[in-house]
Amino acid sequence: MENENHVVLLYYRYVRIEEPHLFAADHRRLALSLGLTGRIIVAEEGINGTVAGSGGATRAYREALRQDPRFAEIPFKESAGDAGTFPKLSVKVRSEIVTLGLPLPFDPARDAAPHLSPVDWKRLAESDPDAVLFDARNDYESAVGRFRGAITPPIENFRELPEAIDAYKHLKNKKILMYCTGGIRCEKASALLRQNGFREVYQLDGGIMNYERELGNRDDLWEGDCFVFDNRVVLPIATAGGRPPAGRCAHSGRPTSQYRNCLHNPCNRLFLVEERFLDENPQARLCPQCLESGLTLDCAMNKSRSPYLAPAPRLAPAPAS
Repeated sequence: MENENHVVLLYYRYVRIEEPHLFAADHRRLALSLGLTGRIIVAEEGINGTVAGSGGATRAYREALRQDPRFAEIPFKESAGDAGTFPKLSVKVRSEIVTLGLPLPFDPARDAAPHLSPVDWKRLAESDPDAVLFDARNDYESAVGRFRGAITPPIENFRELPEAIDAYKHLKNKKILMYCTGGIRCEKASALLRQNGFREVYQLDGGIMNYERELGNRDDLWEGDCFVFDNRVVLPIATAGGRPPAGRCAHSGRPTSQYRNCLHNPCNRLFLVEERFLDENPQARLCPQCLESGLTLDCAMNKSRSPYLAPAPRLAPAPAS
């Protein structure tokens, strides 16, 4: 693993947490005592986090969390990072650990679709003509990498999925193989599909991160890289090693895996742009929609009153796994 001394942990657990504000305060103290950075969301329905720190600190964090019987079996997805992966620690209490807005209290044991291991999920995807791959992530995430042939809903936020599924009602009798980054969104998204009459839904256990860990370079179903909600932005996936990027520059259409935020602050849309095209065309620092509206770079910078800071794009401050 690249940079074994700095580890990023991705995890979640749906479990009842009484008094989440007290739990969050205690959890913040634990993370700070270990020198961890990252984003942790706590709600009555559970915990969702991505934290980063030294190998020793992240091991201690896992051990401490698993000492609580509620989290004894919590799975962690591990990847390499560095000191800049997260600039600080954020621990917040929310109504949901990933916001979808389901009308009833969510119980994954009752509502979510069955999990399939990466091996079984891949086998069904490649062997069953009725299988439909369904990406539960946002469109800017799937733009840089996805499973071959998957449906990628045109949503910019997970909360938009309930309205978007109307376009897929013709697939209700198909086998739906759902996936996301680490599994948490599939829990609720699969429940949403089942509540809306989709008869046979399965979710990829542990998401893309677990798929990559188990199958490594033995796979050709995945295309591209994986978007992550931290300063790394894009995480290379070993299964796609040696292939050209799956992402396409929003301006030129050429392969790229480089994200930028639109320089126009009221927009700030995240989009893919090829660095060479950006060097040749400074106006490409604006997204296509802003350019089509007649906005220019000079005008955008005057309106935003903010200089363009390269190279790291600003990211939506919402962890997702």
